[in-house]
Amino acid sequence: MRKRRFIFGGLALGVLGLVVSDRLFPPDLARYQQRSLELLDRDGKTLNLVTAADGMVRLPATQTEVDPRYLDLLLRTEDRRFWWHPGVDPLALLRAAGQVMTHGRVVSGGSTLTMQVARLLTPHRHTLLGKLIDIARALQLEERFDKHEILAMYLTLAPMGGNLEGVRAASLAYFQHGPAALSPEEAALLVALPQHPARLRPERHPFPAEAPHLTDRFRASGRSGAVRTTLDAGLQRAVEDLAAHERPFLGPEVNIAALVIANRDRQVLAYLGGADYFGPGGMVDMIHASRSPGSTLKPFIYGMAFDQALITPESVIEDEPIDIHSYAPQNFDRTFHGAITARRALQQSYNLPAIELMRALDPKRFALHLHNAGARFAFPHGIWAPTLPMALGGVGIDLNDLAMLYAALADGGRAAPLRLEPGAPPAKGVPLMSEDAAWEVSDILRGSPLPSGFVRSRPIAYKTGTSYGFRDALAIGSSPRFTVAVWVGRTEGTPRPGAYGRNTAAPLLFRIFDLLPPEDPSLPPPPRGVVLNAGTPRAAQLRRFAVSGTGAPSFQPVDEPRIIYPPSGARIELARIHDALAPLALEASGGTPPYRWVVNGVPLPPTPVGSHPTWQPDGPGFAHISVIDAQSRTATAEARVE
Repeated sequence: MRKRRFIFGGLALGVLGLVVSDRLFPPDLARYQQRSLELLDRDGKTLNLVTAADGMVRLPATQTEVDPRYLDLLLRTEDRRFWWHPGVDPLALLRAAGQVMTHGRVVSGGSTLTMQVARLLTPHRHTLLGKLIDIARALQLEERFDKHEILAMYLTLAPMGGNLEGVRAASLAYFQHGPAALSPEEAALLVALPQHPARLRPERHPFPAEAPHLTDRFRASGRSGAVRTTLDAGLQRAVEDLAAHERPFLGPEVNIAALVIANRDRQVLAYLGGADYFGPGGMVDMIHASRSPGSTLKPFIYGMAFDQALITPESVIEDEPIDIHSYAPQNFDRTFHGAITARRALQQSYNLPAIELMRALDPKRFALHLHNAGARFAFPHGIWAPTLPMALGGVGIDLNDLAMLYAALADGGRAAPLRLEPGAPPAKGVPLMSEDAAWEVSDILRGSPLPSGFVRSRPIAYKTGTSYGFRDALAIGSSPRFTVAVWVGRTEGTPRPGAYGRNTAAPLLFRIFDLLPPEDPSLPPPPRGVVLNAGTPRAAQLRRFAVSGTGAPSFQPVDEPRIIYPPSGARIELARIHDALAPLALEASGGTPPYRWVVNGVPLPPTPVGSHPTWQPDGPGFAHISVIDAQSRTATAEARVE
């Protein structure tokens, strides 16, 4: 009896010791839980991969994600009784031991898949002690996890050559596709590789490497594993290919950044942080680099002025020299254009009218209004000090926030953050401007001059910008469905004389729009408050806008008809279309519409409602232009076209 008690007591203590050891020393799952960051597009396609913290490419996989023929071959080769043994297969161990005694060497291993997982979780040398540890760990794993979870660990951790682990990483690297559909040869290779990964691995192929800057952003934020994004893999690849093709023609060390956004829910469809990731400065994400916006903030100055009833699109503004406390800005073309409509001033991006409007609005109020809508500004010396030069690009803002502002123009003036992950709920949005003002600004920008050789295949309201010293060239535009933003420049910010928004960034903008799904080419209808009747402007009485010495706006009625464009004495360089000069746009204000136009003594045909009058020159030379209003009052101008 005493011996029995001693034996049972010893067994009880042994069992208790095993239980305590099991609880004190559970399996270490750190390697299994340490995953590579895998960037996915909206449909789950792999865009990019980066290594895990230990330098391995390790992607999770489950049996439902791999080809059944691979699983069948794996179990028949490695562990026929996987589904019923408790982690250790006694028959396989006895067979292996018998072969060692018979042949004097190891002929076949007795390790189960569970034992292999135990060794993969905590790698060690192949010794007898190591085998005993694998057996103990395998029993622990079987006690804690079901067979499907253990199989998923093997599919994730199996060594596949180099720094590749798991069937998904190997399939992507070697076959350029996932493991869901494998040929018999591919399945056989993936089964055999873990036995001799260094000897059996084939020539390695590169992983998908789209959107590297966005991948870096997620990795820097501590993300790992699969990250599904809003990107469209096909569009992302097309934008990257376009940038790589165009970049050599833009000059040495020039970089390109671009965003494509779906206006309806602000999902980012393409994210190009730079055109050459491994080139000089290529790893800098230029979408989130604060740079001068040039003239791209002007539309929001006009929109705010419309909302405050300072002007309407047809109000007359004097484009004339100004000097405000020794601040004397000039237009890009170094000339002054006299009395012009607000519409014309914004389309031609004249600086002086924008400065006068900013002066009337107050730069601090303007900056705070955009800041409340989500735009982040970087002011010189880090001090919140908005001043008049902000209207011309004297502030820092990144391409992401500019695109966010322009997407608001196509969505009734509602500003909302851009979305990179489809699971994130869409933001409610903040009013940037009224629906009427947003439509009017967009309507004006749809008439902006196009870069040479381009036509609008869809309604695109766009604006270009060029920073001081030709350091940054921008073009941002919105159609009813999409917003596209493009930046061109050198990452380090050195000047590029002669490179400005319209001749570098704008062509890329329109080429990216050509990559997008087609849209209805008709113009979106105006809101109810924009048009009163039969095309009459919202303001029945045209007014001349001016700013007094105190900065307060003043208005004067416009009675006599005036030719706004072309200004008298101007020399105008027109684009050529098939060896012919492009039509010359004509614009008048004041008097009593409708207007009749006469050029070089020849009356022009009546202009349809909603259209702008144009004159088709038959060649270079001077043009004598007259406009006659409904009360037979006349204004004239002379201009030279080239």
